[in-house]
Amino acid sequence: MSSAGAPWVAPPTSSNPRSTRKEKKNPRPTLACLPSGAGSRVRDSTSTGPRGLRLVLHESMDAAGIDARQAREAREGFCQQVGRLTKIYSETSIAISRGPDLARAAMLIAAEDESLVSNSSAPLPVDDFIERLDDLSMDFCSLYLPPSSSPPEVFLANLERYIYVHKGFHRTCMMSDATALYLHSVLTCRKGSPIMLSLIYSEILKMLRIYGVLDFDVEIYFPHDQDGLPRGYEKQKSRLSDHPHILTSKSFLVEVLSSLKNAFWPFQNDKSSLFLRAAQAASHAYGPTVSGKSFSKYSHGLDTAAMDSKHIGDMRRTLAGKGHEW
Repeated sequence: MSSAGAPWVAPPTSSNPRSTRKEKKNPRPTLACLPSGAGSRVRDSTSTGPRGLRLVLHESMDAAGIDARQAREAREGFCQQVGRLTKIYSETSIAISRGPDLARAAMLIAAEDESLVSNSSAPLPVDDFIERLDDLSMDFCSLYLPPSSSPPEVFLANLERYIYVHKGFHRTCMMSDATALYLHSVLTCRKGSPIMLSLIYSEILKMLRIYGVLDFDVEIYFPHDQDGLPRGYEKQKSRLSDHPHILTSKSFLVEVLSSLKNAFWPFQNDKSSLFLRAAQAASHAYGPTVSGKSFSKYSHGLDTAAMDSKHIGDMRRTLAGKGHEW
């Protein structure tokens, strides 16, 4: 479908919102930027400034001779985004997306986890993937933007046809495919978890609003069932029953981090002592990624379906624990 009427023209480069995406390197964030209760972060009692921030997993890797600089830089960038999560912004819908840059936060989560398991000396190209995400909105405007007189239902129908049919984004099981939880993988493979598909939907809406082609308030319905996809609807038609399906900036980050911890935790169905499970996990924290024979270390108490999920038991990514207990 081509847009009717006058062709849409992209904003000039000087006003292109993509140029605002790139972050300047800033000093290490203060402790106030971090959510409380993060199991993998502790405060150094000998220091109260930013240098008092200790990232235990990264320090342990350094002590073991494993370079954790990229992981540390990604974590600090993530903390910087979390520092923008004020009380008001934390309860703001992702369809509005104010405060932290949720797409960048998601990419920094991926960048840290990638550096924990990759032998590459090059960091994940965060800015390149952010630009690829932003390009989706420009592509929509070129191909599927309806006439300006179209009602919201037509606009959203075109947008979802573009996302789920033209671009082929679809939902996959995040417990069997952990890549569905990482934004860069979803942008590459077009298959993702509902939380990542919701983020892509909201980021397209944000860019369309910046371009001035979205002139009504939109809300995103986040599915809690097994097969649903994120869908947009006009906010004026919102109902009380929709509230449990609205993602805020805070609930989005909590959902992403909780899902990652659950996906990589090796003892999915083990009901034994928490202490024994923690001790066993610690003893294998720096072993190879679970696959093949090494998987037997973690196989106790797992059913057949879980054993087929090769990502289960990746303790580096489990222990990365980016503080979802907010």
